[in-house]
Amino acid sequence: MSDEEVIRRRLLIDGDGIGDDRRINILLKSFIKWANSPDVDNTLHERMLSQLAQCEFAQRKSRLVSNMSQEELKSYEQLSKEIEIQIEDAKQDIEKTKAELQDAKRVRKNRIEYDVLAKVINEQPDRVETNLKLATLREELGKLKEKSEQLEHKLEMRRKQFHVLISSIHSLQGMLDECDEIMDISLENYEDTDTSTPMKSETS
Repeated sequence: MSDEEVIRRRLLIDGDGIGDDRRINILLKSFIKWANSPDVDNTLHERMLSQLAQCEFAQRKSRLVSNMSQEELKSYEQLSKEIEIQIEDAKQDIEKTKAELQDAKRVRKNRIEYDVLAKVINEQPDRVETNLKLATLREELGKLKEKSEQLEHKLEMRRKQFHVLISSIHSLQGMLDECDEIMDISLENYEDTDTSTPMKSETS
């Protein structure tokens, strides 16, 4: 296969590179000039091969950046879905804890009533059976108080967890926005740098 066929085939394969239109146009003009020239211009031939290699490298790099961006995007999307699931679970836990807190409030109300009843009982004549009931009642009140405190602590923990999840979502959104801005700037700088390099080579 001749050099002309090699160059033509590579142009057909890589001519649609992302952001490489000007570089491809320069290479195509050089190729047409070289093909129509009656004399053998080895310098122009070597320059075309160099430009072609740069085009191939730029295309491979663009594909690599694109693939990496897609992978990062998939990773962020997966992380976002996981956080959404965690938020839903946290909401359900909070609703459940709220219901438990309502039960705890009823327990507290009953405890007040029990305290009043205990005071009335204490004012009554001392009896063994009454004291036994009072001791049992106090034990039950202690357990109810402990349960109420546990429920309140659990609700506070759920609130903190929910706050952390919300903060994580904001942080993730900020990372996604920052990543998009960095990629846009990087691609623009890369296109400007690659475009200026071949033009300098041709003018020399």
